Amino acid sequence: MSSTTSSKHNTPLKSLPKSPTGINGLDEITTGGLPAGRPTLICGSAGSGKTLFSMEFIVRGAMNYNEPGVFMAFEEKTEELTQNVASLGFDLDQLQKDKIIKLDHVHIERSEIEETGEYDLDGLFIRLGYAIDSIGAKRVVLDTIENLFAGLSNQGILRAELRRLFEWLKEKKVTTIITGEKGEGMLTRHGLEEYVSDCVILLDHRINNQISTRLLRIVKYRGSVHGTNEYPFLINEKGISVLPVTSLTLDHPVSSERISSGIPTLDKMLDGQGFFRGSSILVSGTAGTGKTSIAASFADASCQRNERCIYFAFEESPQQIIRNMRSIGLDLQGHIDNGLLKFQASRPTLNGLEMHLVSIHNQIKEFKPAAVILDPITNLITVGSVSDVKSMLMRLIDFLQAEQITVLFTALSLNNVVNEQTDEGVSSLVDAWLLVRDIESNGERNRGMYVMKSRGMKHSNQVREFVITDKGLSMIDVYLGPEGVLTGSAREAQQLQEETGMVLREHAVSRKNREIERKRLILESKIASLKEEFESVQDELNKTYVEDELRKEVMDKNREQITRNRHNE
Repeated sequence: MSSTTSSKHNTPLKSLPKSPTGINGLDEITTGGLPAGRPTLICGSAGSGKTLFSMEFIVRGAMNYNEPGVFMAFEEKTEELTQNVASLGFDLDQLQKDKIIKLDHVHIERSEIEETGEYDLDGLFIRLGYAIDSIGAKRVVLDTIENLFAGLSNQGILRAELRRLFEWLKEKKVTTIITGEKGEGMLTRHGLEEYVSDCVILLDHRINNQISTRLLRIVKYRGSVHGTNEYPFLINEKGISVLPVTSLTLDHPVSSERISSGIPTLDKMLDGQGFFRGSSILVSGTAGTGKTSIAASFADASCQRNERCIYFAFEESPQQIIRNMRSIGLDLQGHIDNGLLKFQASRPTLNGLEMHLVSIHNQIKEFKPAAVILDPITNLITVGSVSDVKSMLMRLIDFLQAEQITVLFTALSLNNVVNEQTDEGVSSLVDAWLLVRDIESNGERNRGMYVMKSRGMKHSNQVREFVITDKGLSMIDVYLGPEGVLTGSAREAQQLQEETGMVLREHAVSRKNREIERKRLILESKIASLKEEFESVQDELNKTYVEDELRKEVMDKNREQITRNRHNE
């Protein structure tokens, strides 16, 4: 009994089979795609992208997943559809010749339905069945369902025919997309969501402050886990891109590798090694403090390591930045020519915040950089509130950290303490925060930099003078004078004064040494004179003593001689 139970428990549950859409980002949100062999409802107002969404599902299925598809349109003619999607690189004529896609336009004559009062879908079933069988279709699109039932006022017949249509599609085991116009108070005009109970996706196109944003939401997905938020999506020359909101779990990988900021003296302030790879850096300061120069130096250092870098500019054109950076000795054009540096410049008002995020996301996925620069993020305030900008940048930081991409933001701050501490709320999110500020003294303006924070490393807590020269950027130790921190000409005057004092001290020491030497020589001369006098007296005394001794010796010898002579006699 226990063994039977355990075997039942060990049997894996059969998951819902899915058809991948091939739409960038959507399969991630739906954890695999749309329910295979079942109908999915795509609803939204006019211009929200329903037809394009459905067409990409058909084309990607045929080209990438070997699943031929039938696109049955009740509104646009096949020639119009072919022209409309040619800009996305879809050659529908060739795909039809290859017999992996079949386009069909069904014209519904509303007057005939109104006159006869009869309506059934048998003719549609025959036509659609033939199209499916002719190419062995696995995918079907019906666009848009409202036109199929145009002029039919009898709700009973409409509901019965709808139910019959969906049952027939399920029997054919084709993965189907049905598009529907958004209704008043309902997702669709005819309440289709009641019948298509497996998967319903809502497309929305909003205009706020004259800026458009496209959003996608999965209203329901029976039998599958799925994302429930509103996801921004972008329509460009490569089709539809949906940006999955990054996970809220903070489980990103981290690196202990250090990379240079491009400014050796700044690296010294950061424990002598620079930033962590994959970290986020904020450089904030007032206008003209050199934030773009710091960003460009960081980009140059990345390219010098033979790593790719994307520079998103929201204020200046690439040509302006390239020209201006030549004045500090940086050749960014060479990195662009080598394919290591890419500029993407646009005004923030080009898109809404969500569209900017999708665009940045796509370009990073395509270019695969090791470093990303956003200069400046404060300009994004023109298209969203501070909280919206913070939300967007938080998701961007999460995405970049998951990809182990180092990001540097620049932010314009005003001359007040409150704004320095906010910086669009990003300062609390980033790993390192550098603040460049004006230091005005003696009638001149200089720059000072300090590290507000740098997580995970020892860093300098001192203010350094930030100097921009034709040879690059550098940090100089500031001088502390009687009136506080000295920079610029005041620092140079202090240095000159110290050098002058040092020369004077050396001169005084040298003069004192000469005086000591002179006195030493005089003293030594006196000592020598006294020594000579002493030796003269000593010699005189010794002379008398020697003479007495000599006289005594001579007398002793004479006495001995006299005595000897007497004995001889």
